[in-house]
Amino acid sequence: EMTQSLRIIEQAMKQIPGGPVKADLPHLVRPPAGEVYAHIEAPKGELGYYIVSDNSIAPYRCHVRPTSLINLAALRQMVKGWKVADLIIIFGSIDITMGEVDR
Repeated sequence: EMTQSLRIIEQAMKQIPGGPVKADLPHLVRPPAGEVYAHIEAPKGELGYYIVSDNSIAPYRCHVRPTSLINLAALRQMVKGWKVADLIIIFGSIDITMGEVDR
């Protein structure tokens, strides 16, 4: 599998067109007015960003939906029927980062 994967990578590298790889953009970019939500699959779950732009340099609103906040929402269902002593193990199993859920 490793050899075949290496061949696939080499084929892909041969198909990459030449030329500059860095875009020639101004230092500050004004996003168009509107709103957008984008999410990715992060190592601990879904990480989302909601951004509202009013066509200025800084976003009008930016909200981050961290992975730990979503995972913490499932905790209520996970702890039903367990003893208090088991809560530490259950809490540790969902790998919460407290800095993300301090809201």
